[in-house]
Amino acid sequence: MRPKFKEINSFEEFNKYYWYKKELQQICKKLGIEYIGNKAELNNYIKEYFNGNIIKHQKKINVKKINGNLTLDTKLLEFGFAMRNEYRDFFGEQVGVNNFKYTADMAATLKKVRQIKDKNFTVKDLIDVYLRKSTYAKYDNSSCQWNKFYQDFCEDNESNNFPNKMKSASILWKKVRDSDLEKVYSRKLYEKYKIELELEYK
Repeated sequence: MRPKFKEINSFEEFNKYYWYKKELQQICKKLGIEYIGNKAELNNYIKEYFNGNIIKHQKKINVKKINGNLTLDTKLLEFGFAMRNEYRDFFGEQVGVNNFKYTADMAATLKKVRQIKDKNFTVKDLIDVYLRKSTYAKYDNSSCQWNKFYQDFCEDNESNNFPNKMKSASILWKKVRDSDLEKVYSRKLYEKYKIELELEYK
């Protein structure tokens, strides 16, 4: 079973277990460190804590919209840039794409620019992220572990043996979530708890 946080002595041990975002935020608050961010960021704050680097909470930056047209040289912070629909046509023209959509990496990049207050980061730099010419920041999909687990379970033909796939997958998920096992679905995991699953429907 997963130990309590106060019983964990290293980030390596901490990282073996699954933690919900709300749990990570509560841990960070108790430690007196930054508690705003996605799961990857919260995990990193805790990692830095174990390394002796205390990252204090910072007040949210209020982004003020400035009237004006975007150019490739526009500095995001100075302009107060946000990924609004009104700018999609501009980006679409720059990259030659109709119905342009912002990417998750662009959102992660803008968030990082604001966090570290990078005053020199421009629209062109953001376009480079879209074109994958830059990896200024990457969207972390580790918070999607459950979704991937459920998807993989459903793709296994054995899942057709159960009337409620979501319920069955959640039973298996709990086995790995609260342990130091890898947070992935496998046929081996299914076989190990097959009888327990079947009993749920009797």
